[in-house]
Amino acid sequence: MQANVGNVDRILRIVVGLVLIGLAATGRIGVWGWIGLLPLLTGIVRVCPAYSILGVKTCSTPKSGAK
Repeated sequence: MQANVGNVDRILRIVVGLVLIGLAATGRIGVWGWIGLLPLLTGIVRVCPAYSILGVKTCSTPKSGAK
């Protein structure tokens, strides 16, 4: 699969995922905080299945014909 998650999107996903997991691990928000695994994993691998289905791509396209 090709990467479809850009750098800013990637950083936000990782941060949000870690915060949610941290809150769930400390018992602040309950079991639902473990949903933070999804943005964390999509941020790490740079592929979001929902983006693929919707045709969204937040990463820049490589420039062709570089001199």
